[in-house]
Amino acid sequence: GISPMIWRRLLVKSDSTIEDLHYILQIAMGWEDIHLHYFTIHGQQYGVSQLGGIDFNTNANLVKLSQFRFQKKEKFLYEYDLSTSPALGVWRHWWQHQIRVEAILPLQSNQTLPICISGKGICPPEDCGGAWGFMKARDEFSVHNFLEFLTSLLEDKNIEIDREEIAQLQTWLKVYQNKFDRQLVNKRLKQYSQGDKESILLKQEIL
Repeated sequence: GISPMIWRRLLVKSDSTIEDLHYILQIAMGWEDIHLHYFTIHGQQYGVSQLGGIDFNTNANLVKLSQFRFQKKEKFLYEYDLSTSPALGVWRHWWQHQIRVEAILPLQSNQTLPICISGKGICPPEDCGGAWGFMKARDEFSVHNFLEFLTSLLEDKNIEIDREEIAQLQTWLKVYQNKFDRQLVNKRLKQYSQGDKESILLKQEIL
């Protein structure tokens, strides 16, 4: 796993579906929903089916969290960024999230859900090589290298600016600062609850 631990504390409605929970987690972490995923709950796999991906037995949009009758302190898994091993013929995951049911609370009439009430640590960037790759790149990154690159851009007027490389450096600068933006997460969760799923995921960044 990653050290120090990255975590989010969320409040969600019991009538939220597995599909809802998938997108809520994507938004809360800052993932972009560009990879396959699945939940493992009570020994069964659930998830949003995608072309060329895992074929689930149930429709994630029809399975509500209330159906599982979760108990306090119960845990289940959410695995994201799956790939296949041709040699083994099995799925492997790059990211494994442990979901813990901390409390089951009565719904308050004036409360807008889902909502993130706390969290710590910035989400790893997509395609960074899993936990090991993320920690290695994070530990090797330095503000000094970042400033050196920016200085070279300013000094060389003929240099062709590589926007992708600049974006990557900006991402790792955020990782170095390690500041979780809960307000932005809640802004996007509110947009999701209002039905604006697609545009939110297109604009995702690590949070």
